[in-house]
Formats: sequence, structure tokens, C-alpha cells
Amino acid sequence: MRRAFRPTRSALVLSGLLGLVTGASAQQAPRPPAPDTTPVHDPVIIRAGDRWHIFSTGFGEGPHGLIAARSSRDMVDWQKAKAPFDRIPDWAAKAIPGARNLWAPDISLVDGRYRLYYSVSTFGSNRSAIGLATSASLDPAAPGYGWRDEGSVVESRPGDDFNAIDPAFMADADGGHWLALGSFWSGLKLFRLDPRSGKLLDPTAKPLALASRPAPAGAPAAIEAPFLFARDGWYWLIASYDYCCKGAASTYYTVIGRSRSVQGPYRGKDGSSMLEGGGTILLRADLPEQDRFRGPGHAGQFRDGDGTDWLVYHAYDREARGAATLRIARLRWGADGWPIAEAR
Repeated sequence: MRRAFRPTRSALVLSGLLGLVTGASAQQAPRPPAPDTTPVHDPVIIRAGDRWHIFSTGFGEGPHGLIAARSSRDMVDWQKAKAPFDRIPDWAAKAIPGARNLWAPDISLVDGRYRLYYSVSTFGSNRSAIGLATSASLDPAAPGYGWRDEGSVVESRPGDDFNAIDPAFMADADGGHWLALGSFWSGLKLFRLDPRSGKLLDPTAKPLALASRPAPAGAPAAIEAPFLFARDGWYWLIASYDYCCKGAASTYYTVIGRSRSVQGPYRGKDGSSMLEGGGTILLRADLPEQDRFRGPGHAGQFRDGDGTDWLVYHAYDREARGAATLRIARLRWGADGWPIAEAR
């Protein structure tokens, strides 16, 4: 679905300012963010025609404060694109009082129509929902463009053992459609979808457990941002461990595991189960005195037409007062069948 491209710069560092806790010294002058990339948090990417499109959590004012949209011809120079929403959908505002923006979108093309899943929540709460919007095109000038909100897909409430945010769509080798989601609580979950509607196949079905991080009673089980993809007969699960959203003090890092079944169990290279906080580290920051980009996480995979796999994710630039920064890494596959991320 995606054609090959050749990045034209050695570093894809696109900064966006969050205004959160930072690790930069008071004496250090901030590095100005690149135009039209403020901020990029929880990114997901897709190609349509000759353009790449990124959707991310909304920050700031106006439509980009709900869900932000950007596009590029070369994945280096990005421009703001028409945002999919100009207000929070009525159903979402009613279901989640206090919600001010939409989080962590996921984009896919299914049977000729784009599906944009998105999260509605407030910080620290599992009174959350995932919604769905669809469009025939990502080009505002194309016939059929226009996002149609399809309403709620799944919701979580106090008393549930999961948090309905961070959606990620997956179509398996047998034509089954799935939605991974989850943040903290008892971990990452998987729901089966109706391929025609993109909503739950059985709204009464209990979610399947994908990954969790056991913790002592009363302690946070910090796991977020599932992403599923397939390669070489395996299903791969990416997840983010520890804490985001603290600027350069963020401790996010990214792990990966694989399974022969989309339903799991997912295990790291060493056999450790992601249901028990295991997996193989894919992205992490080095020691604070060595690494500029802190807290790499909320990663999504995408594949070129030539079969090259890439990761898009965010990290916090300690040389720019902890700005949320778009990062892109190539996945190189070793002889052992496991990927190594090479940040550009």
C-alpha cells in the first residue's frame, strides 16, 4: 500500500512544545521548533497518493487542539493539514464530561474508506471512550472528502479493569478485524471488530488480555500504547512502559513481543511474557548525560512498498526544553528474526 521513499536529511527531528516539566538547564536557550510541528505527540502515519499523513493528539487552540493533522511529500518537511474535527462530537462530550481534546488517534484504510479511531478521556481516569470517524479520502480537495463521525466503539467506566484509550486497528491473516487498546489499570486489551462497521463484533464480550505489568497493591502498572502488525508469519505487539508527558523527565521506553496468534501470548526474544511485564526493548533513552531524546514511546509501525519497516514515535528533546518531538526510526531485521530500531 505504501511506496518506498528516501529521506533527504540525516535527522528527522520535528519539535513541538508541550510546556511540561523539562530537563533543560535554565541557562540553555530553547531550540525553536520547526514550522508546523508544534507539538507532535502519540503520532500515527499513513500514505495516500504522493503524501504522507500524520495524525496525533490535539494540543492548543482551534481544530488542531482536538486532533492534529499534518502532511508531507518526503517525511521531512511537514505542513499542517485540515484537522478532522472542529469540535468534540456531541456523544463524546456527553459521555466524558470534562474532555477538552481527543487523544492518540489511529488511522487505517479499510475497503476503500479511511478509519480514524480516537480516544476521549481526562487525565488519570478510566471513564474513557474510543470513537470512530471515517472518510473516503485524506485530501480535502478530493471528491468524497469529509470526516463522518460514527460514534462510540467501546467505553470503560470506574469498576472496569481497563482504560479505553490508545486504539490500534489490526486485520489478521484470516480476515478478522481487531482493536487493541489500553493504558495502566490491568493493561492492554484486545477486542474483535465487525469488519463492516468497524465497531465491536459482540458488545457483551469480555476483552482479551494482551499485556500487563504486575505491580504491588496500590502501585501504578505503567503500560500504554499498544500497536499490532504482522511480519513473516508472526504478529508483533509494541507497547510503551513507564511514564510519558513529563518533558525531558519522561521515563517512557518501548518494548516488543511476538506471537503466532493475534490473540497472543506475546513474548520477548528471551521468552518473557508481556502479560508479566516482559518483552524485548525496542526504543529507550540512554543515561541522562548521554541522550538528547528522552522518553521514546507511543510507537507505530508502517511498511514501505519495498518491504522496509519504519517506526514513528515521539520523544522529548532535552535541548529544546523537553519539546515533544516527532522521531522516525528504521526497523532492521536481524538473522534471528528480531528488529533493531535505528533512529534517524
